[in-house]
Amino acid sequence: MTDPLGAHRPDMQQFLQQAQAMQRNLLQAQQELTALRVQATSGNGAVRATVDGAARLQRLDIAPEAADPHDTEGLAELVLAAIREATQSAQELAQQKVLPTIAHTLGDSITANLRGSTGGV
Repeated sequence: MTDPLGAHRPDMQQFLQQAQAMQRNLLQAQQELTALRVQATSGNGAVRATVDGAARLQRLDIAPEAADPHDTEGLAELVLAAIREATQSAQELAQQKVLPTIAHTLGDSITANLRGSTGGV
């Protein structure tokens, strides 16, 4: 089958192979991200949040001096600030890791399609 410009469309088998390769690459990147840890602190280190590369909270450390029973609202703000910062850092890390994987896989796919339709690039 050809399109109006005369280039050959990739066959279904080739498309499925490319989709499977992308899925494998994404799963590998996801596994690597899950193993990573990102930390952020607030309140001059009084609260430390640790999240994994998938932005899931893994650990929360609170210094004893931050646990003022008369200022639980302040402690809650410190906890939220540390978690937000760690989560944002993890999301940025994930983008840096996953987007190149997708781009690489798509780039290989486009290159293969060009080779197939033009007889070589």
